[in-house]
Formats: sequence, structure tokens, C-alpha cells
Amino acid sequence: MLDESLLDTPEALSEADRRGLLRGAAEAGARVRTAARHAAEAGVNELKPDGRPRAVLIAGPGAAATHVADLLGTLAGAGSPVIRLAPTGVAPAAGALRWELPGWTGSVDLLLIATPDGTEPGLSLLTDQAYRRGCTVVAVAPAGTPLTEAVEGAHGLFVPLATAPYEQDGQQLAASAPGVLWALLTPLLAILDRTGLLAAPPDVLEKVSDRLDHIAERCGPAIATYSNPAKTLAAELADALPVIWTEGVSAGPAGRRFAAALAELSGRPAVVAELPEALAAHSTLLAGPLAASADPDDFFRDRVEEAPALHARVVLLRDRPIGGLTAAPAARDLALSHDTPISELEPEEGAELETLAELIAITDFAAVYLALASGA
Repeated sequence: MLDESLLDTPEALSEADRRGLLRGAAEAGARVRTAARHAAEAGVNELKPDGRPRAVLIAGPGAAATHVADLLGTLAGAGSPVIRLAPTGVAPAAGALRWELPGWTGSVDLLLIATPDGTEPGLSLLTDQAYRRGCTVVAVAPAGTPLTEAVEGAHGLFVPLATAPYEQDGQQLAASAPGVLWALLTPLLAILDRTGLLAAPPDVLEKVSDRLDHIAERCGPAIATYSNPAKTLAAELADALPVIWTEGVSAGPAGRRFAAALAELSGRPAVVAELPEALAAHSTLLAGPLAASADPDDFFRDRVEEAPALHARVVLLRDRPIGGLTAAPAARDLALSHDTPISELEPEEGAELETLAELIAITDFAAVYLALASGA
């Protein structure tokens, strides 16, 4: 059950936030600035690559590396393939994971390592493997970890992970935590900007941090639910199965991250798909027992002692204007035809990276509020 009264009690939210999730979401803009500064101090802005890499390989543990690879692949487009190296092993633990380079990897490729841990032996072995193949290595990880030494030994580039003072007590943050994403993503954006794969120069990263600050003001714990888009979305998703539909290239990774954050932070399942394919993929789901109109003959049953039934709610994330070619009207019609409520988020105007950051920030706040108000 969601305690909606908690959403409008900042002191209670702070007390419930034992993992520092709300602070991480609020400080996303500052984290981008710190990470950009670390990248600059590591010499990223002075790099002069010979040209675009043939392929960009991304390795790292858990959801954090998955989100980073998804976002970078979306932003890079068709310039060079961005490939996530999925780990193998017997458990999702630092010592049990292993990564392997594709057989074709060579000196014209770029390996990016993104990890909030840095103690994974498998990543150190991967670094050595890349060095033997002549593949350039760039890593973002906590300073002073075994991976630091491995990257330096491979003559690669190491960027220290941007952390906050309250995170330096040895506590392992959730991979989907907002601070982890921006600490890992920002230096890699700067790297790929230097290679020409995407546009993320220092002034663009500054605009991203400003947009994140703006969202933190709109969605902060002191802002009441009725005027707070993140709290409103969290309240709407109480006792609902989020059916996340995305429209537009940039909205895709934002929707997939939202689904992962709901699962990891608040323990809520969600399904996600991109429009227009989502209309066919989820039409049966909306017409089945999860539909809001399901079980109509049971209207008069006393439900006081029962948990509320789980019904679908569509969350439409869009990164394109209403006036363009869009499947949004068909999406609304399909949802409403099954009495399924729909929530919509569309960012303010701006460059692709800014609008993507806004969608991620609002949904991050919503996942955090849902986690705190439901006692997860």
C-alpha cells in the first residue's frame, strides 16, 4: 500500500530515505558538474583522436552499465555501433563476473568500462585482454581500486567516479540510483564527444546539469503533490502495473531505465515497449484481467479487508512535439477503450541530451517517491 500522506511530508520522506535515493536524485545536476570536472582533470577535453572508432564496446556490472550503454548507443546513432559486453558467471557478484572481447576486437576499437565498484577481477582481466589486442581502454570507476592499476598498466585513460561525501562510507548504492547513472555517464559522453560520435561538449553538459537542477526544483520533496509531476506519477502508479510506452528515439532508453528503477528501487514490476509496436504488443494485456474494467460483476463485494486489485496504467513518455507524426492519439484511444488510465510526460524544448535528461530525472524522482511511500 502506498502512504500518500508521506509524499507531502518532507521530514518523513527524509527519515524513510535510508539509501540516500532522494538526495541522489536532487543532486543529479551537481553530479554532472563534478563528473565533467573529473573528466577534464583526467585530460579528456585535450584528447585528439585520429578518427571515429570502428566500434565502441561497453563493459560493467548490473543495471548501471546497461543504462549507460543504452543511452550512449541511442545518442551515437549510426556513427559507430555501441555494443554492451554482457558478463557471464555464476552470481551477480564482483568476484564471479567475467567479460570477453569479441574475436574481431582490435586497435581501431574503443573499450569503455563503467562500474561503481572497481574491484571486479573480471574487469581487470578484460583490460589486460584489450591491451594485448591493441584496443584503447577508458574506465570510469572509484579511485584507488584494482581497476585503476589495471587501466594504468594498459596505458589507458582512467576517470575517477564522481561521488558525494555521504557515499564514501562503504555503502553500496543501488545500480539504478540516480547519482550512479550520471557519475558514470557524464565522462563517457565527454569521451565520445571527442571522438565525434555525439555532441556533448562542456557547454552542452552544463545545460544538462542546469536542466537537472530545474527538475530538482520542480520535483523536490518540498513541492506538494498537486504541482509536483514526479509525486503525481508516483501516486498514480500506486497499486498499478505500469505499462510504459515511449515515443521518439530518446524516450526509449528513458522508459527502459524507468522500468528497471521501479523494479530495483521500489520492487514494482513494469512492462515497457516503444510506439507504435507497443499498440500490438500490449493490446491483449490491456484487454485481460489487468484492465481497469476487469471483474465488473464483482462491484458490490466488500474489499475493506482485501488488498486492492492490480490494474494496468499506461505511462506515455514522449520526446517529440504534438504537431509531428505521432502514434500518441492511437495510444490514448487504445488505453481508454479498455478503461485504462494514462499518464503522460513530455519534456520542455531543448537539445536531445537535455530533453532526455529531463525524462530520466522526472521518472527517477517518481521511482524514488514510490519506493519511499511504499516502504520498499
